[in-house]
Amino acid sequence: MSTTTPETPLTTSIDGKACAERVLDEVADDVARLADEGIIPGLAVILVGEDPASQVYVRNKIRKAEAVGIRSLEYRFDDTLPQAELLALIARLNDDPEVNGILVQLPLPANIDEASVIQAILPAKDVDGFHRQNAGGLWQGLPSLAPCTPTGCLRLLRETCGELAGKHAVVIGRSNIVGKPMAALLLDADCTVSLLHSKSRDAAALCRQADIIVAAVGRPGMVDANWLKPGAVVIDVGINRIESETGGERRTRLVGDVDFAAASQVASAITPVPGGVGPMTIAYLMQNTVTATRLQRHQASAAEPA
Repeated sequence: MSTTTPETPLTTSIDGKACAERVLDEVADDVARLADEGIIPGLAVILVGEDPASQVYVRNKIRKAEAVGIRSLEYRFDDTLPQAELLALIARLNDDPEVNGILVQLPLPANIDEASVIQAILPAKDVDGFHRQNAGGLWQGLPSLAPCTPTGCLRLLRETCGELAGKHAVVIGRSNIVGKPMAALLLDADCTVSLLHSKSRDAAALCRQADIIVAAVGRPGMVDANWLKPGAVVIDVGINRIESETGGERRTRLVGDVDFAAASQVASAITPVPGGVGPMTIAYLMQNTVTATRLQRHQASAAEPA
């Protein structure tokens, strides 16, 4: 007869890598069907500056695009690039019918206004889902390109929880990139949604009412076991680099916004960091590129004279 000790995890670790591979397989099938119609989706990725993390992200995105059959175009510039030249490039890509998705890797250098760059991308080619038209369409339930990270989180929740309707979901963090669109997607899935932020009162008590918690606030280990209702499902979007000492050497490691070890004693399922949400973000960037391709094809057909 087996026994469970307090140190034994009681939760399921949600495998974001495996789920991302399933999404990418679906995308590859969609790309193959488009290729049969003579259409090859094209994704343009723009990197300005020498940020090491951004270089890794861009390299991974290009590699995944090639793996699923998406044609990738890469534009790299140093951090002296004038904003006017970046906007001119985006205008050319907007007009290029062979470019279906445009992604500008963030953050941008201080001399470039990120908001102006994001709004310069055609909404139908905005595969990050950051343009105000896509953000508004998401809240109104209109066909839109949604941000990749929250869309990936929703896929993880559907695969883990099954039916989401009626569940109480708490989203911690109200950023335009994750928190707000995550709340919109959960509402569209018929969840009851609480959106917490730095001014929320007694956040822990609100979280203890939740069937689902999505943590996206950027504070290492903020959510611990005392914040959770037994059996809750936890999606940890946080990626925080902290220092730790191993064998007398100081090293850095990645942790989430949730205390994984403590939460594992209470939650029914939780995403690890790394290996949880991260792979889903790139997978849904590829999905958004295919969605954008089909959207542009529909718009072109609608514009043709009857």
